[in-house]
Amino acid sequence: MPADQGPLHRRFWALAVVFTGGVAGTAVRYVIEEQLPHSASQWPTATFGINIAGAFVLGLLLESLVRGGPDAGVRRRLRLLGGTGFCGAFTTYSTFALETVEGFRGGFTVLAVTYAVVSVILGILAAWAGIVLAGKVVR
Repeated sequence: MPADQGPLHRRFWALAVVFTGGVAGTAVRYVIEEQLPHSASQWPTATFGINIAGAFVLGLLLESLVRGGPDAGVRRRLRLLGGTGFCGAFTTYSTFALETVEGFRGGFTVLAVTYAVVSVILGILAAWAGIVLAGKVVR
């Protein structure tokens, strides 16, 4: 079977593109998290900003790609590189969940609940804003 046939997740080029985007997304997240450390009693500024920014970028990217045509060729590679790879590694649900639990365990219940609720709501709004912006820019 040629290298470009079969399910997308089994194609070497697709895995390489996702891996490349993932390495970049992880590196950027690491640098930001290192610059903005926090404790359980503080708002997790780094993770919060990363997740909101990532939701916006993902909405913007995917809407732009959809408006550009079918998910093939360069658009597919950009989706895999930027969406699945970069945004998938840049944003972090696991750290968000851990920081929320640490807030509860540390007795900072109001902070933990507020962080969780605001993160989800602003994440949805950020993705929507990215979609709307792409709709205005890409016609």
